[in-house]
Amino acid sequence: MDIVPGKQNIDSLFSNISYYIDFYQREYKWNKEPVERLLDDIFYKFNIEYANKEKLALTPSQEVITAYFPWYYLNTYITNIIDGKVYVVDGQQRLTTLTLISIKLYQLCKVFKSDYEPWMERKIVGYAGPQKTFWMNHVKHLQTLQDLFDGKKELKEIKTDTGITAVNLVENYQIISKWLDNELKDKNKLEMFIFYFLYRLVLVNLSVEQTNVPMVFEVINDRGVKLEPFEILKGKLLGQVDKFDLENLHLNELWEAQTDHVESVSKKESNINFFFFSFIRGKYTRIKADFLKINEENYHRVIFTDDFDQSLKLKGNPAGVKNFLLNEFKYYSNLYRKVCDSYYEFNETQPFVYFNSLNGRDYQFTIIISACNLNDPEEDKKIYEVSKEIDRMFTLLQIQSAYDSNIINDYEQQIALEIRDAKIEDYRGIFDKYILSIITTRKSKETEDVFSYKYFREIGYDLNKRFLRYFFARIEYFFSENLNLKMKHSFEDLVTKTGASNGFHIEHVLSDNDENLALFNDDEDIFYRERNRLGGLLLLKGKDNISSNNEVYKKKLKSYANTLYWNETLREDAYKSKLDMNALIKKYKLKLEHHDEFGPTELELRHKLLFDIIQIIWK
Repeated sequence: MDIVPGKQNIDSLFSNISYYIDFYQREYKWNKEPVERLLDDIFYKFNIEYANKEKLALTPSQEVITAYFPWYYLNTYITNIIDGKVYVVDGQQRLTTLTLISIKLYQLCKVFKSDYEPWMERKIVGYAGPQKTFWMNHVKHLQTLQDLFDGKKELKEIKTDTGITAVNLVENYQIISKWLDNELKDKNKLEMFIFYFLYRLVLVNLSVEQTNVPMVFEVINDRGVKLEPFEILKGKLLGQVDKFDLENLHLNELWEAQTDHVESVSKKESNINFFFFSFIRGKYTRIKADFLKINEENYHRVIFTDDFDQSLKLKGNPAGVKNFLLNEFKYYSNLYRKVCDSYYEFNETQPFVYFNSLNGRDYQFTIIISACNLNDPEEDKKIYEVSKEIDRMFTLLQIQSAYDSNIINDYEQQIALEIRDAKIEDYRGIFDKYILSIITTRKSKETEDVFSYKYFREIGYDLNKRFLRYFFARIEYFFSENLNLKMKHSFEDLVTKTGASNGFHIEHVLSDNDENLALFNDDEDIFYRERNRLGGLLLLKGKDNISSNNEVYKKKLKSYANTLYWNETLREDAYKSKLDMNALIKKYKLKLEHHDEFGPTELELRHKLLFDIIQIIWK
C-alpha cells in the first residue's frame, strides 16, 4: 500500500486546502469530554512555558515560540484525493474541533483589537480555487459555521436543523469559548498562544490511495468515539464504489435513509447492528457452523471472509456492492423495520411478533428474514406464520417441561436454514419435527405428540414466572376475543409489571391452610404438588392477590370478581345471561363451569380445561 506521510503544523494545515468530509465518516460527534481533553492537551505545555517566559516580557513572534516552546504532537489524520478534492478519511473530529478553536481565537482578536485578526481569519476561510470556502468544508452545515464565524448571533439563535453535526458544532464552540475566555485574558497571552497554536502544534498527514481507504478506515479511528460495526461496514462497502456511481445512484443517501429507518424504532440499543447480524445469519449462512462465526460485534469483518464471500460476493466487487445496496440491503432493512413495528407494540395483524418479543424470542428476526425472498409477495403471510410457529414451539415446550435454551438455540439455527427454501404450508411440519425431537431428548423417551396431557399433567408453579404471566395473558386474550370484550390490562402490564401493589403475580387458588390440606387427606406431598398445577393457579393484580391471600376458597371467590376473565369463570355470575360466554362454550365444546367449592376434583377439571384451551390457542 502506498502511504505518503507529511508532518505539518496548523498554520500549513489550514492554508490552501479545502477538506471534504468523506461518506465513510460519521457526523461530528465529539462532545464535552474529548473537546476538553484536547484543550487540556494543548494548554498544558503552553501554560508551563508561558509562565516562565512571562517574566521576560517577550514579544510574541515565531522566533520566540520556536526558541522557547517545544512542539506538541496532536495526532495523525488521513486523507485521500479523488478528482482533485481532498477527502478526510480519518481525523475529522479533531480537525473540526481545531477549526472551532480557530474561530474563537479569531473572535478574541476582535475583542483585544489584535493585528492578528486577518491572520486567524485566513486559518478558517480562504481560497482553494476561485471561491472563498471554509478549510473544513462541512458542506451540509456551512450556515452554522458561517454564523459562528461571523459572531453576530447569540449561540442559542444559531440554527442547528441540518443535523447532529450542527448541534455539536454550536455546543462544542460554547465549551471552547468558555475555556479560552478563562485562559486568554490579555492580549499578550492571546497572541503568544496564537503563535504556539499555529506553529508548535503538529499533526501528521497520511495520504492513502482510494483502494486502501476501507481498510484504513476500519483500522484507525479518531480518539474519543469508537466506531460502530455498521459504520465500518459502510466504509468497506461504499469505499469500493467510485464517486460518480455513489452520487448518481445516491448510494450514500440510500445507506443513511435505511439505517435511520431501522434505528428510528430506537427501543433496542444498536438496533442497526442487530439488523445486520440477523440479516447475514438469515440469508448468507450456508451451514449450521456459520452461525457460530458471526455476532453483533464482528459481522463487518466476517462477511468478507472466504466462507461468507461465497454467498455475498462483496469483497473487491464494486458491481456486487452496488447491486447488494440497491436490492438486498434496501429490501431486508425495510422488512426488518416492518417486523420491529410489531415487535415493540402489539399489532393485531401480526400479534405473534409481539408475543415473541415478550418471551425474548429475538431469533424470530433471523428466521423471518431467512423465510422471505427478495421482494417477496408473501412477505406478510410469512411473517405471520413464522412468528406464530416460534410462539407455539416456545409455549408447547414450556408447558411440557421440555424447554432447554441450549437445545432451542441450536435448533433455531437449523430451522433458519431449513425454512429458507420451504413453502408456507411446510412450516408447521418443520417446527413440529424439532418440537418432537426436543421433547424426546428432554424426556429420554420417544414421543409422537407435540402436546400431550401426560407431560402437561404436572406443570404449574415451577415454570418461569414471566412465562406464567405470559401464559395467563394469552388465556385472557382468548377470552377477550371470544367474549367480544376489551382486555382489562395490556399484555405488557400483565407480563412485565411485577410491583407489589400494582404488578401482577401468580396466585394459588388453594391457600396453604389446614382446611385445604384436609381436602387431600392431610397428605402434604400430594397437597403441595396439586395446588401448584396450572389448574390451581391464577394471575392477580397485587392488591387483589393481597386481599385474597390465605383465605378459604369461598371468601377468595368474592375477590375474583372484576379481575381477569379466566379468574371470573370460577364465579357463577360469569355465566348468567352471558350470551357470548354460552356461545364460546358451544363453539369450542369447552367444559367451562363455575365452582362454588374447590378441591382435587375441581382442580383437575380446571387443569384439563386449560389443556383444551391451549389446543385451541396454540392449535
